Amino acid sequence: MDNAQTSSKRDLQRPRLTIDEYEHGVVDGDRTVLGRAITLIESSSEAHQQLAQELLKRLMPRTGGAARIGITGPPGVGKSTFIESLGMHLVSMDKRVAVLAVDPSSGVTGGSILGDKTRMMELSVHANAFVRPSPSAGTLGGVAQKTRETLMVCEAAGFDVVLVETVGVGQSETAVAEMTDFFLVLMQAGGGDELQGIKRGVLELADMIAVNKADGSNLPAAKRAAAELQSAVRLTRGSAEAAIADVVLCSALSGEGVGELWGEIEIRLDSLRGNGAFDRKRRGQMLRWMWQLVDERLREITRDHDGLGALRNEVESDVHGGRMHPQQGAQRIVGAIVQGLSKE
Repeated sequence: MDNAQTSSKRDLQRPRLTIDEYEHGVVDGDRTVLGRAITLIESSSEAHQQLAQELLKRLMPRTGGAARIGITGPPGVGKSTFIESLGMHLVSMDKRVAVLAVDPSSGVTGGSILGDKTRMMELSVHANAFVRPSPSAGTLGGVAQKTRETLMVCEAAGFDVVLVETVGVGQSETAVAEMTDFFLVLMQAGGGDELQGIKRGVLELADMIAVNKADGSNLPAAKRAAAELQSAVRLTRGSAEAAIADVVLCSALSGEGVGELWGEIEIRLDSLRGNGAFDRKRRGQMLRWMWQLVDERLREITRDHDGLGALRNEVESDVHGGRMHPQQGAQRIVGAIVQGLSKE
């Protein structure tokens, strides 16, 4: 069992805090209570979930004030080193920084494998920083199911910037873009094939692409990669929208370009706030989140409701056996749910 999972179980085994103690501890920035509140939110226990939802309801008026930055990139690009470099730059500006690092999950324990605290040693112990690794638990795109709620709790705790790091595989790019204000994609120069591993969807989602490891003898290759990526952005989005995704150079190891990169992000966010696009984006994300939760709840009802058990088994058997088209099966199940609602 890994350290993150052991710590989470230990948190839930401690004497239970009251809802008032959770609320006041989070608002006061108590790191111990903040950690326990996140563990509560991540718990699958129904009793814990009821308490967590009440806590989120109380904290809701205090959320929304942080800059939410999503960061992704292929394995080996140096995401953790970059986040630590950016985080240390931010705390040097007297900003409070939270890092939600979504790790791949262990297939055996369900716990996070990489343990970002061990990869961000300097940042994780800084008084104005909070690093929280969370197992993805096999959820869509490697973004933990409760990442949005955790982000809101960090905002309520007074953090100025929340960095959300993903494993950079599957649909994680889309998932993190749906919960953040700015989406940064890290790339690096390779052996001339640096564009082959990047999906078109990433270029369409990115607000900025940063070519990392632009230092020393690797600098010329990094510059070539940046030029190729800028061309790819133009081809993907069209020349009218090419400026939407800046392509910049940086070195997380030396810190070169990291401060300038953050300055560009701040300029972009200020512009969005000034023209109202920032608030519109946030409201749209909340609405899409609500419907995502509706979809998840309907799937839970379909799976767990006793009254649908016989029908569910029958439909699954017919679809699996090739006797019924999946669309027909879906219509039968949805029809049963609607019929049940009409009787209530």
